[in-house]
Formats: sequence, C-alpha cells, structure tokens
Amino acid sequence: MKLPIRSILAAGALAAALLGTSACSGATETTGTTAGHGAQAAVVVQTSFPGLPAAAGEPTLASLKQARPKPGTVVQAAGPFDGRFTLDRPVLKDGAVTGAITVTSDVSDLLELEVVAGFYDKDGTLLGTGRFVHHAGADGHAHSGPPSETEEFSVRVPKDLADKTVSAAVGVPVLVNE
Repeated sequence: MKLPIRSILAAGALAAALLGTSACSGATETTGTTAGHGAQAAVVVQTSFPGLPAAAGEPTLASLKQARPKPGTVVQAAGPFDGRFTLDRPVLKDGAVTGAITVTSDVSDLLELEVVAGFYDKDGTLLGTGRFVHHAGADGHAHSGPPSETEEFSVRVPKDLADKTVSAAVGVPVLVNE
C-alpha cells in the first residue's frame, strides 16, 4: 500500500504537534510561560556542593610552606600525585629551577601537568612561588610513536626574589594523563 506524500506530511505534523503539547504539559517545575503553551519546564543544574569550597586561584601545595630546604638544595614538596611520577635531576641554577617529571603510573600521553616551585632564603623561609604548565597540544609539536612519559620543566625565580633565593622545593598539584 502506497500512501500519498500529503498523508505522510500531515501525519508527521500531527505527531510533532502532539509531542510539543505533551512536552509543555508534563513539566513539574515552572519558570514563566511560553506563548500558547502555558508553563515552561526549568532546567536545573547543581553548580555548588555543600561543604565543598569553590576553587580560588591557581592550584598550589600546602607542603611548600613546611618544606624548609637547606641552602643549595632542591627538594620534592609533597602533593596528591606523588605516587604517579618521579622527580628527576632537580637543580637550582642561573635563576631557575629545572628538572623533569617522569610519569610512572601509566604509559599514556600527558594531557595536563603543573609543576609548582617554592623559592626559599638561607633560613629556609618560603619567599614566593612560580609554576610551569604543560597543556597537551599547546607546545606546538605533535607526539608520534609511543606516549611521552617524561616532561622537562623550568621555573624562573621571580626577579624580586633572585638575590635572596638559595634553595627550592618542587611539587605537582595537577597531573592528568589518558
């Protein structure tokens, strides 16, 4: 049995009208009206969670305040991802702390990495911080072959702290891999 095109179009229009009417009449929360439809359903999205403070500023590590490294040293500051990486060859020289982070938890591409460095005076007092940020694909080169597990970093000592900085601590507040 072959139906004429007008019958098919009329049936489709009727179905659409019925669906539109039932969608408008089935709402349990309302936020005003829409012409010809009465109350309109509200979209409710929970954007805050009781007891969980909203993030403010850049991620940091509380352990930087307690690190107190000896002059001439670079130590690892405790952080939430310590079991997922190793800190390799950390050095403080020429106005920067450098080294490498080697991801040990997984062999997959590194998507996000933040390395925070704390800079200290001769008494081990925290003077200030700096950070290195890696975003996948933002470095301008595509990785081919197996995933890269090591990311070299360099964090410059802020100019106003350069004369007082004699040691550093390095930690990772952000580590995301596939």
